[in-house]
Amino acid sequence: MQVVIGAVLTGRVAPLGTATSAIAKAPVEGSVAVGPLGLAGDEQADHRVHGGPDKAVHHYALDHAAAWRADLPGLPDLLERPGAFGENFSGLGLTERDVCVGDLWRAGSTLLQVSQARQPCFKLNLRFGVPDMARRVQASGRTGWYYRVIEPGLVTAGATLTLVERRHPDWPLSRLLHHLYVDRLDTAALRAIAALAPLAESWRRIAARRLASGAVEDWRRRLGEEG
Repeated sequence: MQVVIGAVLTGRVAPLGTATSAIAKAPVEGSVAVGPLGLAGDEQADHRVHGGPDKAVHHYALDHAAAWRADLPGLPDLLERPGAFGENFSGLGLTERDVCVGDLWRAGSTLLQVSQARQPCFKLNLRFGVPDMARRVQASGRTGWYYRVIEPGLVTAGATLTLVERRHPDWPLSRLLHHLYVDRLDTAALRAIAALAPLAESWRRIAARRLASGAVEDWRRRLGEEG
């Protein structure tokens, strides 16, 4: 499986409504170094919840643009271009249905591993000026995903993203998202997620806590729905 990386993007921390964020990313020309914490020149405003080895590189499918334009007809300009969702890689041909937990992908001279899907947060509400945008992204399953960096290297827009190894074909991100956000207390699925070694530890902990408590965590603060 191969696709072309349509754009490579980075961003600097800047004011965003009542917060700060580097979600407004711009395409970079030429080679970009990719290390264990992500792309050279890319920033995160809150390192407690953004960035880190399991969120080194964010990929968003431009394939979703048509669906978002249909859902949000007043925002075509932002949705038409790469970087709308704060992604580092933008392109066509891969969605959450095509990518599995633990997939190894070669991007330029960099080797990446799919570590988790994205858990949308309230900064998407500010980015789009839509009060429930984070909730919409979560409900749609059009979240994007993250890679951890297995082998640092260089990547450029137009480079080929090539699947090297698929260790967990039964766990496309669409299935993972279904059990995180829809069928949330399926015991067998939660046990499997908690044991899914390549999945980010934070996601495995979510599954373990649900198994222990029989309850789903409160999303309101993350989604900007408190108050």
